[in-house]
Amino acid sequence: MRRPEDLPRPAAPFLGFARLLRSHAFAIAPEQVTSFMQAVTLLGSRSMNDIREAALATLAPSPDRRGEFETHFRAYFYSDAKPSIGGKEEDETRVKDERGTRDKENQTARQEKGGELSSALEQLSSRNFQRDADELGQFRRKLASALPARRSFRTTRTRSRGALDLRRSLSEIVSADGDIPSPLLRRRQAVSRKLLLLIDVSGSMKLHTADYLKLAHAAVQGADRAEVFTFGTRLTRITSALRIRDREQALARAAALVDDWDGGTRMGPTLLAFLSVPRFSAFARGACVVTLSDGLERGSHAELEIAMRRLSARAFRLSLASPLAGDPRFRPETAALRAILPALDDLVDGSSVKSLTDFILSLARPAPAAASIWKRIS
Repeated sequence: MRRPEDLPRPAAPFLGFARLLRSHAFAIAPEQVTSFMQAVTLLGSRSMNDIREAALATLAPSPDRRGEFETHFRAYFYSDAKPSIGGKEEDETRVKDERGTRDKENQTARQEKGGELSSALEQLSSRNFQRDADELGQFRRKLASALPARRSFRTTRTRSRGALDLRRSLSEIVSADGDIPSPLLRRRQAVSRKLLLLIDVSGSMKLHTADYLKLAHAAVQGADRAEVFTFGTRLTRITSALRIRDREQALARAAALVDDWDGGTRMGPTLLAFLSVPRFSAFARGACVVTLSDGLERGSHAELEIAMRRLSARAFRLSLASPLAGDPRFRPETAALRAILPALDDLVDGSSVKSLTDFILSLARPAPAAASIWKRIS
């Protein structure tokens, strides 16, 4: 998206309005912004109502956020006093990503806030990870071949059970002066699906966070394509830190990146923040998404339900690994868990590293939907 100073002066306010909406977690793609400015050009700017109608038609706010959209429109174009929608700035969900140098990426994260949503009771702290024996070596070695695979559009040569490679076969005939050799075959390659880990680092998950981060490091080292995010009151991408081969160094780097260790829980807003950034939500498309959390959402669970349904629509398989499920008496009876259960493919035990590694290594095997399993148990 172009910067406002690079545009003609009359067009800059419309791009600025789109940036304002994105900074408040409206999911707006660059193509929609382009369509918005084209619609304004087509309708003309004879009245503010024309601009408003163009914005509604192209930026397409969801019905439940229509009132918030109108508030931002009047505040931006009419200079009305803007009410506090999400609380104070320090209480908003923030997105943090490390790619390249820290200073440059912190600036990028500030510019690409696409998921700022209100949250409360944020508590920032740091975390140290102690050295221990490596128990995840076998999991790391098996992971790449154990993940579900999909057919790629790329092809590779094969001696049997493939389609005729007409171009190479004709080339061989020409090079052999018209002799007809055995036909050359090709088949589509199979590639492993992406693995996306979303790790809850709030206070209620404090006893499990260290094990989850070690598991995430092994996953990034073992899988062909893996992404890891942490969430509590903020959303932080730590994949680049976990690419460091030495686990202690990688976890120390991740600990420095995450600011909201052992704080409050805003699962719904942070997952919506993840989905509101196109580059992040693309990680979930066709991937195995495993959320490591107890699912104990504070306050309304409406945002969590929306986020889970959107994740389910993008992902190949959506799973929730809860440490509470390790108790035989556990049942998904909270309002939040009942609301998101239909969107889940799996609701499994996340209380130990062994149960998690066994589950992730079994993702390629089909299983009944989580709702049907827990309905029978209940």
